[in-house]
Formats: sequence, C-alpha cells, structure tokens
Amino acid sequence: MDIEAIRRYCLQFPHTTENVQWGADLCFQGGWQTVRGDRARSRSAGTAQLQVHSRNFTELCERPGVRPAPYLARAQWVALEQLNTLPDSELRDLIAESYRLVWERLPKKRREELQGAGPKSARRKAAPGKSAAKTKRAQPARRK
Repeated sequence: MDIEAIRRYCLQFPHTTENVQWGADLCFQGGWQTVRGDRARSRSAGTAQLQVHSRNFTELCERPGVRPAPYLARAQWVALEQLNTLPDSELRDLIAESYRLVWERLPKKRREELQGAGPKSARRKAAPGKSAAKTKRAQPARRK
C-alpha cells in the first residue's frame, strides 16, 4: 500500500482531515490521529505510525519492520518502517482499528460536537440586547 492509497482510505472515515506537520509528515486527523506518513521519502518507502489494541501491540512489535512508536509506545502506538511491511488488508484493518480506538476515547461532548449534535448541556443565554460574549458574571462583593 502506498501513501496515496492510505490517504484515500483514511479520508473515507467520518470527521477525518489531513495536514502536513513537523515539516514533511502527512497526518490524518479528526479528533484523532491515525497515520503519519513521511512525504519526503518515496511513496512506496514511507513510514507510518498508528495506534493498535493493547492485545496486538506486543505481537506486532515482534514482527520485522514494526517497532514501538517513539514517544507513543506507552499508548500502544506502533511505527512501520515501510508502508509495505504489512499486507494491505492487514494494514487497512489496523487503520480502522486505530480510528475506532481513538474515537472511543474521545470525550462524549467532543464526539457529539463532531457528529453535529452539539454539546448536550444548554448554553447560558444572554440578556435581551446583549451578546453572549459581553455578558459578565456577577462578581462577589469585596471586603474592605
């Protein structure tokens, strides 16, 4: 699987965006981050980092070309040294699992915002003629 195939696959997930961070890393995000691919390398030799379930983490890290992701290993993220380290179908399954893991860990309020429901709690309304931004809270009286 090359970086363009990963890009097309990741952008199919709801609320996913892509951006370039840290110079040349292509990141797919949407309240989550699943894959970082290095654009500076050739498309077939890029790298990727994604979160995996804790039950798969150790097994994956024992395979050639897969290692714990720097700085993120404690959260069960793995780094693929090349995009072709794993078969395409397995990589797709891991990306989908990564999306699900991160989505489930988002706060309920954030998930509702992403789904368009907005926060469940009602927002305080401003007095007539005043905008919500200009409404001030009552300050406690100061003691002398």
